[in-house]
Amino acid sequence: MVRVFVAILAASITCVSIARAQTVDEVIAKNIQAHGGAEKLKSINTARTTAKFTQGSFRAEVMQENKRPGKVREEFSIQGMAQVQAYDGKAGWQINPFGGRKDPELLSQDDLKSLVVDADIDGPLVDYKAKGHKAELVGHDSVEGTDCYKIKLSMKNGDVRYYYLDTDSFLELKLEIQTTIRGALQESEVYYGDYEKVNGVYYPFSVEQAPKGSSSRAQISVEKVEQNVPMDDAHFSVPVSKPEVKASPAGS
Repeated sequence: MVRVFVAILAASITCVSIARAQTVDEVIAKNIQAHGGAEKLKSINTARTTAKFTQGSFRAEVMQENKRPGKVREEFSIQGMAQVQAYDGKAGWQINPFGGRKDPELLSQDDLKSLVVDADIDGPLVDYKAKGHKAELVGHDSVEGTDCYKIKLSMKNGDVRYYYLDTDSFLELKLEIQTTIRGALQESEVYYGDYEKVNGVYYPFSVEQAPKGSSSRAQISVEKVEQNVPMDDAHFSVPVSKPEVKASPAGS
């Protein structure tokens, strides 16, 4: 009888331990640790990622630069011509030469949504409660045969994200994004792989993305990640001189 009781007690403790290990905060903490740890992530004040973009026969070069707190600049270049989108923590703007516009123009709130998320250098899961997001562990799911924890993140801006974290490494393998742009729901999928360590932090060097359900994925091959490189605040702000010219009344 004693032996049976001990066995039952041990089984109960094991079940409790497993349940505790699978709470959403436990899983997110392990994800952060898998990337290098909160302290290491917080020590990165600026980051620059350069990559190649491929979709079918289409080729481009992309670069993303981040600076604390909440600044981002993204460039998409084709044959020496670059589209720029940036956010300085207050205003978002772009220069789109592919649309025939050489002067900077402010972005609408809808166009700004994804840029503001990109401006979070740590990513939405880090300190998610302080950022106004809500997280829920919704169970397990499989990504190309790999068992994953599935986390639902309801973001402050109204977007919903589903993170698929490898149950062994706790790194992201897939991300599903649901966002509303101009009243229409848009769903996309992002796949991550080829993680490499850069100064103690793991980054995915292979990224594939597509509208949800599409078999045609755009591929992003990261070439280089740089940390704590000098970046001036003005690099992210709306250029001063050009908008003044653009703002001149056309009919005066």
